[in-house]
Amino acid sequence: MKKKLFSAMGLMSGTSMDGVDVSIIKSDGFDEVELILDKYFEYDTDLYKQLSSLRDKIKNSEDLTKYSKEMSDLERALTIFHAEKINKIAIKNAIEIDLIGFHGQTIFHNPQIKITKQLGDGNLLSQLLKKTVIYDFRQTDIENNGQGAPLSPIYHRLLVNNFLNKEKDYLDYPICIINIGGISNATVIKNISDNIEDDLIAYDIGPGNCLIDEWIRNNSNLKFDEDGKISKSGKIDQLILNQAIDNFKIESYLKSLDIKEFDISFARGLSLEDGCSTITEFTAYLIAEGIKFLNKGNSNKYLFCGGGRKNKILVEAIIRNSNLNNNDFDIIDNFGLNGDYIESQAFAYLAIRSKLNLPISFPNTTRCNAPVVGGKLANNY
Repeated sequence: MKKKLFSAMGLMSGTSMDGVDVSIIKSDGFDEVELILDKYFEYDTDLYKQLSSLRDKIKNSEDLTKYSKEMSDLERALTIFHAEKINKIAIKNAIEIDLIGFHGQTIFHNPQIKITKQLGDGNLLSQLLKKTVIYDFRQTDIENNGQGAPLSPIYHRLLVNNFLNKEKDYLDYPICIINIGGISNATVIKNISDNIEDDLIAYDIGPGNCLIDEWIRNNSNLKFDEDGKISKSGKIDQLILNQAIDNFKIESYLKSLDIKEFDISFARGLSLEDGCSTITEFTAYLIAEGIKFLNKGNSNKYLFCGGGRKNKILVEAIIRNSNLNNNDFDIIDNFGLNGDYIESQAFAYLAIRSKLNLPISFPNTTRCNAPVVGGKLANNY
Protein backbone atom coordinates (compact mmCIF):
# COMPACT_ATOMS: atom_id res chain seq x y z
CA MET A 1 0.00 0.00 0.00
CA LYS A 2 1.39 3.36 -1.05
CA LYS A 3 2.13 5.68 1.85
CA LYS A 4 0.75 9.22 2.04
CA LEU A 5 2.99 11.96 0.70
CA PHE A 6 3.28 15.11 2.80
CA SER A 7 4.32 18.50 1.50
CA ALA A 8 6.67 19.94 4.13
CA MET A 9 8.72 23.09 4.51
CA GLY A 10 11.99 23.07 6.41
CA LEU A 11 13.50 26.20 7.99
CA MET A 12 17.14 26.17 9.04
CA SER A 13 19.12 29.01 10.63
CA GLY A 14 22.75 28.00 11.02
CA THR A 15 25.49 29.06 13.40
CA SER A 16 26.67 31.77 11.00
CA MET A 17 23.45 33.60 11.93
CA ASP A 18 23.34 35.30 8.53
CA GLY A 19 19.88 34.18 7.44
CA VAL A 20 17.46 31.32 6.99
CA ASP A 21 17.46 28.50 4.43
CA VAL A 22 13.96 27.47 3.32
CA SER A 23 13.20 24.21 1.53
CA ILE A 24 10.03 22.47 0.43
CA ILE A 25 9.97 18.73 -0.16
CA LYS A 26 7.38 16.01 -0.63
CA SER A 27 7.97 12.77 1.24
CA ASP A 28 6.21 9.86 2.87
CA GLY A 29 8.58 10.10 5.84
CA PHE A 30 10.11 6.78 4.85
CA ASP A 31 11.81 6.12 1.52
CA GLU A 32 10.40 8.62 -0.96
CA VAL A 33 11.43 12.23 -1.46
CA GLU A 34 10.85 14.88 -4.11
CA LEU A 35 12.69 18.20 -3.90
CA ILE A 36 10.35 21.09 -4.71
CA LEU A 37 11.98 24.42 -3.83
CA ASP A 38 15.00 25.94 -2.07
CA LYS A 39 15.36 29.59 -1.09
CA TYR A 40 17.62 31.72 1.11
CA PHE A 41 16.63 34.85 3.02
CA GLU A 42 19.32 37.01 4.57
CA TYR A 43 18.73 38.58 7.97
CA ASP A 44 18.67 42.36 7.95
CA THR A 45 21.67 44.01 9.61
CA ASP A 46 19.84 44.86 12.83
CA LEU A 47 18.49 41.32 13.36
CA TYR A 48 21.91 39.83 12.59
CA LYS A 49 23.62 42.11 15.12
CA GLN A 50 21.04 41.38 17.82
CA LEU A 51 21.36 37.62 17.35
CA SER A 52 25.16 37.72 17.38
CA SER A 53 25.21 39.95 20.45
CA LEU A 54 22.77 37.75 22.37
CA ARG A 55 24.64 34.53 21.56
CA ASP A 56 27.87 36.12 22.80
CA LYS A 57 26.17 36.96 26.10
CA ILE A 58 24.78 33.46 26.71
CA LYS A 59 27.74 31.60 28.18
CA ASN A 60 25.94 29.33 30.67
CA SER A 61 22.49 28.24 31.77
CA GLU A 62 22.22 31.11 34.28
CA ASP A 63 22.51 33.56 31.39
CA LEU A 64 19.36 32.07 29.87
CA THR A 65 17.49 33.43 32.88
CA LYS A 66 19.47 36.66 33.09
CA TYR A 67 18.69 37.59 29.49
CA SER A 68 15.23 36.01 29.29
CA LYS A 69 13.45 39.28 28.37
CA GLU A 70 15.91 40.02 25.58
CA MET A 71 15.58 36.43 24.36
CA SER A 72 11.79 36.63 24.35
CA ASP A 73 11.71 39.89 22.38
CA LEU A 74 14.26 38.64 19.86
CA GLU A 75 12.50 35.29 19.51
CA ARG A 76 9.30 37.10 18.54
CA ALA A 77 11.13 39.26 15.98
CA LEU A 78 12.87 36.21 14.53
CA THR A 79 9.62 34.25 14.27
CA ILE A 80 7.86 37.13 12.52
CA PHE A 81 10.79 37.35 10.07
CA HIS A 82 10.33 33.67 9.23
CA ALA A 83 6.55 34.09 8.82
CA GLU A 84 6.94 37.04 6.44
CA LYS A 85 9.39 35.19 4.22
CA ILE A 86 7.30 32.02 4.16
CA ASN A 87 4.22 34.00 3.11
CA LYS A 88 6.19 35.45 0.20
CA ILE A 89 7.10 31.96 -0.96
CA ALA A 90 3.56 30.64 -0.56
CA ILE A 91 1.99 33.53 -2.45
CA LYS A 92 4.55 33.54 -5.26
CA ASN A 93 4.61 29.78 -5.84
CA ALA A 94 1.08 28.80 -4.80
CA ILE A 95 2.40 25.71 -3.03
CA GLU A 96 0.21 24.06 -0.41
CA ILE A 97 2.14 23.10 2.72
CA ASP A 98 1.03 20.38 5.15
CA LEU A 99 3.79 20.83 7.74
CA ILE A 100 6.57 23.23 8.67
CA GLY A 101 9.77 22.04 10.33
CA PHE A 102 11.06 25.06 12.27
CA HIS A 103 14.58 24.61 13.61
CA GLY A 104 15.07 28.13 14.97
CA GLN A 105 18.34 29.85 15.86
CA THR A 106 20.58 28.04 18.35
CA ILE A 107 22.00 30.32 21.03
CA PHE A 108 22.96 27.72 23.66
CA HIS A 109 23.64 23.99 23.49
CA ASN A 110 24.93 21.89 26.38
CA PRO A 111 23.80 18.25 26.45
CA GLN A 112 25.75 17.61 29.67
CA ILE A 113 23.22 19.73 31.60
CA LYS A 114 20.41 18.65 29.26
CA ILE A 115 19.71 22.14 27.89
CA THR A 116 19.54 23.24 24.27
CA LYS A 117 17.92 26.53 23.28
CA GLN A 118 16.83 27.51 19.81
CA LEU A 119 15.11 30.87 19.41
CA GLY A 120 11.87 30.39 17.51
CA ASP A 121 8.26 30.36 18.73
CA GLY A 122 6.54 27.40 17.09
CA ASN A 123 3.13 28.33 18.46
CA LEU A 124 3.39 31.90 17.17
CA LEU A 125 4.56 30.72 13.74
CA SER A 126 1.63 28.29 13.59
CA GLN A 127 -0.77 31.08 14.52
CA LEU A 128 0.65 33.50 11.95
CA LEU A 129 0.71 30.99 9.09
CA LYS A 130 -2.30 28.85 10.01
CA LYS A 131 -0.15 25.76 9.57
CA THR A 132 1.02 22.82 11.65
CA VAL A 133 4.52 23.55 12.90
CA ILE A 134 7.04 21.07 14.32
CA TYR A 135 9.76 22.72 16.41
CA ASP A 136 12.22 22.13 19.29
CA PHE A 137 13.72 19.07 17.59
CA ARG A 138 16.71 18.53 19.90
CA GLN A 139 15.44 18.62 23.49
CA THR A 140 13.78 15.19 23.60
CA ASP A 141 16.94 13.53 22.31
CA ILE A 142 18.98 15.26 25.04
CA GLU A 143 16.48 14.15 27.69
CA ASN A 144 17.12 10.58 26.48
CA ASN A 145 20.86 11.00 27.08
CA GLY A 146 21.56 11.94 23.46
CA GLN A 147 23.69 14.84 22.29
CA GLY A 148 20.88 16.52 20.38
CA ALA A 149 23.08 16.49 17.26
CA PRO A 150 23.63 15.70 14.50
CA LEU A 151 20.02 15.24 13.36
CA SER A 152 20.48 15.12 9.57
CA PRO A 153 21.92 11.57 9.22
CA ILE A 154 18.57 9.89 8.55
CA TYR A 155 17.97 12.40 5.75
CA HIS A 156 21.47 11.79 4.41
CA ARG A 157 20.51 8.13 4.17
CA LEU A 158 17.36 9.04 2.23
CA LEU A 159 19.34 11.17 -0.23
CA VAL A 160 21.89 8.43 -0.84
CA ASN A 161 19.10 5.95 -1.54
CA ASN A 162 17.22 8.31 -3.88
CA PHE A 163 19.92 10.30 -5.67
CA LEU A 164 23.24 8.49 -5.36
CA ASN A 165 21.95 5.02 -6.12
CA LYS A 166 21.01 5.76 -9.72
CA GLU A 167 22.75 3.45 -12.13
CA LYS A 168 24.82 6.25 -13.73
CA ASP A 169 25.86 7.70 -10.37
CA TYR A 170 26.04 4.54 -8.31
CA LEU A 171 28.49 4.60 -5.41
CA ASP A 172 29.51 1.57 -3.39
CA TYR A 173 28.84 1.60 0.34
CA PRO A 174 29.96 2.80 2.79
CA ILE A 175 29.47 6.46 1.80
CA CYS A 176 30.47 9.32 4.09
CA ILE A 177 28.67 12.68 3.92
CA ILE A 178 30.60 15.54 5.52
CA ASN A 179 28.51 18.61 6.35
CA ILE A 180 30.63 21.72 6.90
CA GLY A 181 28.40 24.26 8.59
CA GLY A 182 29.39 26.27 11.63
CA ILE A 183 30.29 22.90 13.15
CA SER A 184 31.27 19.95 10.96
CA ASN A 185 29.48 16.64 11.25
CA ALA A 186 29.78 13.46 9.27
CA THR A 187 27.45 10.58 8.49
CA VAL A 188 28.57 7.17 7.31
CA ILE A 189 25.86 5.27 5.46
CA LYS A 190 27.04 1.69 5.71
CA ASN A 191 24.19 0.29 3.63
CA ILE A 192 20.47 0.67 2.97
CA SER A 193 18.59 -2.02 4.85
CA ASP A 194 15.32 -2.50 6.69
CA ASN A 195 17.03 -1.50 9.94
CA ILE A 196 17.98 2.19 9.95
CA GLU A 197 19.98 1.77 13.16
CA ASP A 198 22.33 -0.65 11.42
CA ASP A 199 22.80 1.65 8.42
CA LEU A 200 24.07 4.82 10.10
CA ILE A 201 26.97 6.14 12.13
CA ALA A 202 27.33 9.87 12.75
CA TYR A 203 29.30 12.32 14.87
CA ASP A 204 30.16 15.96 15.17
CA ILE A 205 33.79 15.90 14.06
CA GLY A 206 35.16 19.41 14.50
CA PRO A 207 34.70 23.10 13.80
CA GLY A 208 33.44 24.05 10.37
CA ASN A 209 33.14 27.65 9.28
CA CYS A 210 32.83 29.07 12.79
CA LEU A 211 36.48 29.96 13.47
CA ILE A 212 37.17 31.29 9.97
CA ASP A 213 33.96 33.36 10.01
CA GLU A 214 34.76 34.80 13.43
CA TRP A 215 38.26 35.81 12.31
CA ILE A 216 36.92 37.49 9.17
CA ARG A 217 34.14 39.33 11.03
CA ASN A 218 36.53 40.53 13.75
CA ASN A 219 39.23 41.72 11.36
CA SER A 220 37.37 43.02 8.31
CA ASN A 221 33.99 44.29 7.10
CA LEU A 222 33.22 40.91 5.57
CA LYS A 223 31.22 38.03 7.05
CA PHE A 224 33.16 35.08 5.61
CA ASP A 225 36.07 34.10 3.39
CA GLU A 226 34.40 33.69 0.01
CA ASP A 227 35.82 30.66 -1.84
CA GLY A 228 38.85 30.75 0.49
CA LYS A 229 40.30 33.75 -1.36
CA ILE A 230 41.61 35.50 1.77
CA SER A 231 43.14 32.30 3.09
CA LYS A 232 44.78 31.66 -0.27
CA SER A 233 46.42 35.09 -0.22
CA GLY A 234 47.94 34.50 3.24
CA LYS A 235 50.67 32.29 4.63
CA ILE A 236 50.29 29.66 7.34
CA ASP A 237 52.26 30.50 10.47
CA GLN A 238 53.52 26.98 11.10
CA LEU A 239 54.76 27.67 14.63
CA ILE A 240 51.43 29.09 15.76
CA LEU A 241 49.56 26.30 13.98
CA ASN A 242 51.63 23.59 15.66
CA GLN A 243 51.09 25.22 19.07
CA ALA A 244 47.34 25.39 18.46
CA ILE A 245 47.25 21.71 17.46
CA ASP A 246 49.31 20.74 20.52
CA ASN A 247 47.15 22.80 22.89
CA PHE A 248 43.72 21.73 21.65
CA LYS A 249 42.33 18.25 21.38
CA ILE A 250 38.77 17.04 20.87
CA GLU A 251 38.64 14.76 23.89
CA SER A 252 35.71 12.66 22.70
CA TYR A 253 33.68 12.38 19.53
CA LEU A 254 30.88 10.89 21.61
CA LYS A 255 29.65 14.39 22.50
CA SER A 256 28.25 17.08 20.24
CA LEU A 257 30.26 20.22 19.67
CA ASP A 258 29.36 23.87 20.16
CA ILE A 259 31.11 26.81 18.56
CA LYS A 260 31.83 28.20 22.04
CA GLU A 261 34.22 25.30 22.64
CA PHE A 262 36.62 26.82 20.10
CA ASP A 263 38.39 30.16 19.95
CA ILE A 264 40.75 32.05 17.65
CA SER A 265 42.96 33.67 20.29
CA PHE A 266 45.97 31.65 19.10
CA ALA A 267 46.03 33.72 15.88
CA ARG A 268 46.09 37.07 17.67
CA GLY A 269 48.64 39.43 16.13
CA LEU A 270 48.62 37.87 12.68
CA SER A 271 47.51 39.81 9.61
CA LEU A 272 44.02 39.25 8.21
CA GLU A 273 45.37 36.99 5.48
CA ASP A 274 47.91 35.03 7.54
CA GLY A 275 45.45 34.58 10.39
CA CYS A 276 42.79 33.32 8.01
CA SER A 277 45.24 30.94 6.37
CA THR A 278 46.45 29.57 9.72
CA ILE A 279 42.93 29.19 11.15
CA THR A 280 41.74 27.48 7.95
CA GLU A 281 44.57 24.94 8.20
CA PHE A 282 43.79 24.37 11.90
CA THR A 283 40.12 23.80 11.06
CA ALA A 284 41.03 21.40 8.25
CA TYR A 285 43.36 19.44 10.53
CA LEU A 286 40.61 18.91 13.13
CA ILE A 287 38.03 17.90 10.52
CA ALA A 288 40.51 15.45 8.98
CA GLU A 289 41.21 13.92 12.40
CA GLY A 290 37.45 13.48 12.82
CA ILE A 291 37.20 11.75 9.45
CA LYS A 292 40.01 9.38 10.43
CA PHE A 293 38.23 8.55 13.69
CA LEU A 294 34.82 8.09 12.12
CA ASN A 295 35.49 5.12 9.92
CA LYS A 296 39.25 4.63 9.65
CA GLY A 297 39.23 5.62 6.00
CA ASN A 298 36.95 2.74 5.01
CA SER A 299 34.37 4.75 3.05
CA ASN A 300 34.39 4.42 -0.71
CA LYS A 301 33.38 8.05 -1.20
CA TYR A 302 33.38 11.25 0.90
CA LEU A 303 30.84 13.87 -0.17
CA PHE A 304 30.97 17.47 1.09
CA CYS A 305 27.87 19.57 1.70
CA GLY A 306 27.18 22.76 3.65
CA GLY A 307 28.58 26.24 3.09
CA GLY A 308 32.16 25.19 3.86
CA ARG A 309 32.33 23.04 0.73
CA LYS A 310 32.65 26.28 -1.26
CA ASN A 311 35.88 27.20 0.54
CA LYS A 312 38.30 25.57 -1.87
CA ILE A 313 41.34 26.09 0.35
CA LEU A 314 39.58 24.48 3.33
CA VAL A 315 38.43 21.49 1.29
CA GLU A 316 41.88 20.95 -0.23
CA ALA A 317 43.44 21.11 3.23
CA ILE A 318 40.93 18.59 4.62
CA ILE A 319 41.75 16.14 1.84
CA ARG A 320 45.50 16.63 2.31
CA ASN A 321 45.31 16.15 6.09
CA SER A 322 43.08 13.09 5.72
CA ASN A 323 45.84 11.20 3.86
CA LEU A 324 43.30 10.01 1.29
CA ASN A 325 43.22 10.37 -2.47
CA ASN A 326 41.62 13.35 -4.21
CA ASN A 327 39.28 11.06 -6.13
CA ASP A 328 37.92 9.71 -2.84
CA PHE A 329 36.24 13.11 -2.30
CA ASP A 330 33.53 14.98 -4.17
CA ILE A 331 30.84 17.58 -3.52
CA ILE A 332 27.25 16.46 -3.21
CA ASP A 333 26.19 18.95 -5.91
CA ASN A 334 27.71 16.67 -8.54
CA PHE A 335 24.94 14.17 -7.82
CA GLY A 336 21.97 16.40 -8.62
CA LEU A 337 21.69 18.01 -5.18
CA ASN A 338 22.26 21.52 -3.84
CA GLY A 339 24.73 21.34 -0.96
CA ASP A 340 23.48 24.63 0.50
CA TYR A 341 20.07 23.25 1.41
CA ILE A 342 20.62 19.74 2.74
CA GLU A 343 19.89 20.77 6.34
CA SER A 344 16.75 22.80 5.57
CA GLN A 345 15.46 19.88 3.51
CA ALA A 346 16.35 17.59 6.40
CA PHE A 347 14.16 19.51 8.85
CA ALA A 348 11.23 19.26 6.45
CA TYR A 349 11.76 15.50 6.40
CA LEU A 350 12.21 15.34 10.19
CA ALA A 351 8.93 17.24 10.61
CA ILE A 352 7.13 14.58 8.59
CA ARG A 353 8.68 11.78 10.62
CA SER A 354 7.81 13.56 13.84
CA LYS A 355 4.21 13.96 12.68
CA LEU A 356 4.12 10.21 11.94
CA ASN A 357 5.65 9.42 15.36
CA LEU A 358 8.77 7.98 13.75
CA PRO A 359 12.26 8.31 15.29
CA ILE A 360 14.58 11.03 14.01
CA SER A 361 17.68 10.19 16.08
CA PHE A 362 19.40 6.94 16.98
CA PRO A 363 22.05 5.60 19.38
CA ASN A 364 24.64 5.55 16.60
CA THR A 365 23.92 9.14 15.52
CA THR A 366 23.35 11.12 18.74
CA ARG A 367 24.29 8.53 21.42
CA CYS A 368 20.70 8.48 22.77
CA ASN A 369 19.57 5.44 24.76
CA ALA A 370 17.12 4.27 22.09
CA PRO A 371 15.59 5.69 18.89
CA VAL A 372 13.90 8.99 19.71
CA VAL A 373 10.88 10.72 18.20
CA GLY A 374 11.82 14.41 18.44
CA GLY A 375 10.00 17.68 17.87
CA LYS A 376 7.00 19.38 19.40
CA LEU A 377 3.80 19.89 17.42
CA ALA A 378 1.99 23.26 17.32
CA ASN A 379 -1.52 23.57 15.89
CA ASN A 380 -2.22 27.09 17.10
CA TYR A 381 -5.03 28.11 14.72
